[in-house]
Amino acid sequence: MAKLPTFTFVKNSIPANGVLAVVMPLKGKLPPLVKAMSCAKQLERAISVEGFSGKLGSTVTLVAPEKGPDKIILIGCGKPSDLTETDCFKIGGKLFSAVSGSDAVTILTETALKTIAISSEAVANIAAGAKLSAYKFDDYLTKGREADKKPKNVAKFKIGCDELAATKRAWARIDGVSDGVMVARQLVNEPPNTLGPVEFAKEAQKLKKLGMKVQVLGVSEMKKLGMGALLGVSQGSATDRQARMAIMQWDGGKKGEKPLSFVGKGVVFDTGGISIKPSGGMEDMKGDMGGAAAVTGLMHALAARKAKVNAVGIIGLVENMPDANAQRPGDIVTSMSGQTIEIINTDAEGRLVLADALWYCQKRFKPKFMINLATLTGAILVALGKEHAGIFSNNDELANNLFEAGKMTDEKVWRLPISDAYDKIIDSKNADMKNSGGRYAGSITAAQFLQRFVNDVPWVHIDVAGMAMGSKTNEYNQSWGSGYGVRLLDRLVSEFYE
Repeated sequence: MAKLPTFTFVKNSIPANGVLAVVMPLKGKLPPLVKAMSCAKQLERAISVEGFSGKLGSTVTLVAPEKGPDKIILIGCGKPSDLTETDCFKIGGKLFSAVSGSDAVTILTETALKTIAISSEAVANIAAGAKLSAYKFDDYLTKGREADKKPKNVAKFKIGCDELAATKRAWARIDGVSDGVMVARQLVNEPPNTLGPVEFAKEAQKLKKLGMKVQVLGVSEMKKLGMGALLGVSQGSATDRQARMAIMQWDGGKKGEKPLSFVGKGVVFDTGGISIKPSGGMEDMKGDMGGAAAVTGLMHALAARKAKVNAVGIIGLVENMPDANAQRPGDIVTSMSGQTIEIINTDAEGRLVLADALWYCQKRFKPKFMINLATLTGAILVALGKEHAGIFSNNDELANNLFEAGKMTDEKVWRLPISDAYDKIIDSKNADMKNSGGRYAGSITAAQFLQRFVNDVPWVHIDVAGMAMGSKTNEYNQSWGSGYGVRLLDRLVSEFYE
């Protein structure tokens, strides 16, 4: 991971050198501090020539004014009262791109003055956007690629604000969530030869440093628990890449209160098994653990910001390979629930991992709700593209809360149906159910399969295929692994359950 910039929050002031960035409102005037600078007339002329109005994301730059900073950048924030969290992230990301190559950057916001009047929360979000924009996966570039690997300079940001204490409080929370996003990005971006099930479990154990309780189950423990569905997927890698299940517990709420629970599919590489995938694009299947990455990033975020909830994160970690020990189409496995599953397609493996993880979660922790995340089906991409993750739920309130959290964070979700009619499609003549219902309604029948392992616990399944990896890039994310789901679920927790 590229070295990230540092952020310090200070009272508004004009720097003697470096870069000065000024956040400007729509049709706003230069703030008093800038108006008093000797280059103010130059700035006003540049504004006039460029037709700069303060429209969201618009910029104007003055290079090497006669006195003061080396460069002055004005960036528009639009109408301050209309600023969303995503708008602020985009402003921060655009600022980071604009100041590339600078050692020191001062951002002037003047939060308490009528000239701009953006909130302390917005200022912290602008900083978070700059930080997320700086993320770069360059761990495996060698000296021969030094120009790609090493940025010209890593900026030290000073964020000027008048409401200093309030902004620092907002940053303490938002920064922890941003770190969680980057944890998820890094996990998804890692190559599969360095991040197997064992290595992923070790990454989860690092959360102990934040006060998290972490337990890792090995193959023998899972066999004793009867997790035949999950272990069946890992049979093809059973010798060198053995399955793991990591359980992360954050006890920040009231003692004895039911935890919120999050379950992630962690297929560290998916060949499809015996039902092998086409070779074209198979390298992207290193990201088939995007659900587990999001859960790990979320748990990091909750611990880093000391969330006042009890929460559990459970990730099933396997590799799906086609060796002589791999499970076959036609096999019948017994899940931890005791229900039997006929294997129709070994590439419908993620639901098998989640079946045992969901059952384990509800039986051990008796959670308030369960939300699982998985890069589960290509069919969801056909339905929703890369604009929304698909959600399926047995509980309207939980699904609606998640939808609202998606609007707040711009990590959008869209609910699709489940019903008895769809559920019948996965009935099997030879076992209690089959792991694939065929081509039609593929995302829905996958959700119906999972619902058979949740009983009456309020539950949402989020199909993040197309969102967790290879998703659309923007001002604050240029990474293949997006970290999708961390901010969404953190906002769900903070807005509705904390």
